[in-house]
Formats: sequence, C-alpha cells, structure tokens
Amino acid sequence: MTAPSQTPLRRVVVKIGTGVLTTGVGQLDERRIGAIGAQIAALRKRGADVIVVTSGAIGLGMGRLGLAKRPKEVTKKQACAAIGQTLLMQTWQRGFDPHGLIAAQVLLIHDDLRVRSRYLAARQTFERLFDYGAVPVVNENDTVSAAEIRIKFGENDTLAAMVASLVQAQYLVMLSTAPGLIDLKGTGRVVPVVERITPAIEAMAGGTMSETAVGGMASKVAAARLATKAGCGVFIAAGAEPDVLGKLLGGHSTGTFFVPSGLPMEARKRWLAYFQRPTGTVAVNAGALRALREGGKSLLAVGVAGATGEFAAGDIVNIAGPDGAVFARGVAAFGADEIPAAAGRNSDELRALFPGRKRLEVVHRDNLVLL
Repeated sequence: MTAPSQTPLRRVVVKIGTGVLTTGVGQLDERRIGAIGAQIAALRKRGADVIVVTSGAIGLGMGRLGLAKRPKEVTKKQACAAIGQTLLMQTWQRGFDPHGLIAAQVLLIHDDLRVRSRYLAARQTFERLFDYGAVPVVNENDTVSAAEIRIKFGENDTLAAMVASLVQAQYLVMLSTAPGLIDLKGTGRVVPVVERITPAIEAMAGGTMSETAVGGMASKVAAARLATKAGCGVFIAAGAEPDVLGKLLGGHSTGTFFVPSGLPMEARKRWLAYFQRPTGTVAVNAGALRALREGGKSLLAVGVAGATGEFAAGDIVNIAGPDGAVFARGVAAFGADEIPAAAGRNSDELRALFPGRKRLEVVHRDNLVLL
C-alpha cells in the first residue's frame, strides 16, 4: 500500500458510517466518537485540515422517536433527521472537547454543489473554517430537501467524495463496519490496493441490510471512482480498528486503498463532471466520439445524431456515443428544440439556419469533460 507517511498531510476527508457511530438504532457509541476525535486531533497536529462527513442523524431521530425501522415516507425521514441532527452535533463536540477542537456544522444539499455560485461559496466557507482551526462536520440536509433522501447522494459516500473533490483533499477515508473491499468470490481476503476500478472490482461490492444505513460497499466503490478521478486517494477500512486513521495515513494498516488518477481535473471541469444533474442527452456519431475522446475537440453539429430530454442553451447535458453509453458531459450551446435542425450540419449551413449566432459548436471543448 502506498505510504502517505512519506508525504506531508495537507487535507483529509473522513467519512464515518452509521454502523461505526452507533451500537443500535438511536444509540450513539460515544466512546468510539471520542476515539475518532483523538485521531483527528493527531492528524491536526501533523498539519492536516480535516473534514468529517458523518451519517447518523436519521437513525438517531428514529431512536429518540422509538422507531425500529427506517420510515418509508420522506417527511417522516425529514422529521427524524431534524431531531437526530442536533444530537449528532452535540456528540461530536463532546468528542472534540478534550482536544480543544471546534466542531462546525455544515449541512449541504445537491444544489449547493450544482449551482456554480453556491459551489464556490461552499468552498470559500470551508477555507475560512480551516483558517479558524475548526473541524467542519458535514451531513446532507435531509430536513429541507426531499430529493436528497430519494437519490444516491443520500448515502453520504457520494457526498464525501464530492466534498473531497470540492476542497481538493489528498485523501478520503471511508470508515465502515467492513475492513475494506473483500474478494468474496476469490481469496475471501481484503483487496489491499485497487489501481483501477474495473467491472471485476465493482462486482465485488454489495449493498447493505442495515435498518439505519443506506448504500453499502457498492456506493463506496462508486464514491471512490469519483474521488480518484479528482486526484484524491481513497481508503476503505474498519472504523472499529484502534487508531485506524493514524495507521492508514502512515501506510501501516489493512484496508483497501484506491490509487488516485495521475492528474486531477481542472476545477471547473471537475464541477461540470461530478456536481451536475444533466437535463438531457446529445447523441453523437462514431466520428464525433473519436474526435472528442482522442482529439480533444469541440462537439460540432456535423457529429450530432440527435438529442433527448428538455434543455436550453447553457444547460448541462450528457453526451452519448452510438451505443447509447454516456462518455462525456458539457454545457450545450444549442437547445433541445434546435438540435433536430442543427444535427449533421456544417458551419456554413448553421450560419444560414441561425444568423447572428456567435458560437456554432454544440458543446465547446472548454465546457466539456470526458467521464
């Protein structure tokens, strides 16, 4: 396993699942939170900024309300989150108190990272919190956003990866009840290093049966894919292991390490790639697919085969090849209602069809990112 101890620590995101934080529905393991608080304090002494992404608010609310099973109705989940979030933050602050650390609550919804102005504001807030020496404690804002509970953002693994990308963290550590990614169909052992996330690696991941948790190993591997593409190294390890953070970031622990991509994406393209919900898809032919993938070109109308969805010029769209597989994302310069007329046309034909239009690229390469 790569030894982070050889590189000065700068910034680490630690995501802690419900199973690590609780001993049952609505029962926080304060001893474990205290132990993790001590480990975070040790990382701070090594010069690292640390962000905690914590689950558990809905589970705590369930416990306080005497609910044995996770509610199916969204408003009931929101109520549980509202009740549980205050308990969660109080417990984290108690875990930090012996070490003189300040917990700063940060509640996010997808739009906070999707809308460019809010994305930048969130990043600036994190920077100011680091300046003050606080430890941001992040959770999704289930109380006000029904959408966050319904979609994959809601299991907090994705949220942790997005936060790691947002703040350009060196490492994302996902602490779980599992000791890492286990090769159940092969050796039965933890996979120590994943150089690249392949279909075989994804097949090793499974879901969860917990009443309070959402996601499982599959969501962690998906989050690792996102974070590593942003240049962040990712660990999955057992949260119950003593001094697990010190061991992982010293290169001396079991667990699974996902190797980051060689070069992180430029910040704006990272935002386009991972913080957006596209409103439509532009289909391209084989020639355009090659030009975008291999030549770094803009998407021209001559390479467009069609479009689906409802989008206007300036909206984010997926770009799919002839087989329907999405391979890129970008900002469309043409709306969905204009694509049928523009598809397959050359520049001269486009000028005649759309007089006065300054840009004739369907998606300019500066506003396009390969996935």
